[in-house]
Amino acid sequence: MGRDEGGDSSDAEWERLRPFLQVSNGRCGRWRDHRQVIDGILHRVRTGVQWRDLPERFGPWKTVYERHRLWSADGTWERLLRQVQAAVDAAGEIGWDISVDSTIVRAHQHAAGARNRSAASADLKGGRSGRTPGRDAVAESRGPAGGGGAGGEGLGRSRGGFTSKLHLSTDGRCRPLSLIITPGQRADCAQFIAVLDKVRVPRFGPGRSRVKPDNLAADKAYSNGPVREYPRRRGIHHSIPEKTDSRAARLLRKDSRGGRTPGFDEERHKKRNTVERAINRLKQCRAIATRYDKPGYVFLGTATAAAVVIWLRT
Repeated sequence: MGRDEGGDSSDAEWERLRPFLQVSNGRCGRWRDHRQVIDGILHRVRTGVQWRDLPERFGPWKTVYERHRLWSADGTWERLLRQVQAAVDAAGEIGWDISVDSTIVRAHQHAAGARNRSAASADLKGGRSGRTPGRDAVAESRGPAGGGGAGGEGLGRSRGGFTSKLHLSTDGRCRPLSLIITPGQRADCAQFIAVLDKVRVPRFGPGRSRVKPDNLAADKAYSNGPVREYPRRRGIHHSIPEKTDSRAARLLRKDSRGGRTPGFDEERHKKRNTVERAINRLKQCRAIATRYDKPGYVFLGTATAAAVVIWLRT
């Protein structure tokens, strides 16, 4: 197998995805071959190549791009991720001692300049756009609240420059459970609850989706009152080290004994490296190590597609 074919889906992987993909696009008949298009998307995710430079064996580049954009907009990638997770959970192979962290992603100059969604909607209503209204309306409706601008697309300024931040939770076997995109300067702790709320693994057959881990680990960036209160309220054991300044403030505020020390399991915390290793796996994909996608929802779809591959291959 040549290097160009090395990232294609295997027959076994394809059979795990095929049952969850629609046969028709609901507008103009059947989809173009899903497997060929998915292989093209994964090739781009892995290599970071420009869409126009996709090898011809994947078919028209615009078809591949539009399928990825639409699936990022309507939640197809997220549904595929949850279905793959459900199959792994049914086999009892998810490690429910989870970890939470984030990583900075440097944005390429091509990631700037996403079209303002409010202006796009006005063009569609006024009939000034040459694009297909029905197709574009789906993607526009999935954009971040507020729409338009670098901040609305998950782009911001941090010490690393023009960046996005990828927040994620992972299971005990270094596989992403949930993903969120924000501008690079956003604090980790502010996204803690949102990341945990996206952990939702369906069950095959009757029963609710599993949303509650057995244990939770995070670093000092998540050491504050609201973050500690959330897992405590849900009955989740957590291992989050206390910041030095937080300890000093507690000693000053409480009596001579310093009040109640937050619980901390040092042995459990040593296993937090699983989230770091999961980040390394994601960033093996060049389209995630550097952001090229303009719309924030498309970049989130790119990260989710990479997560699907990680679950299929581990």
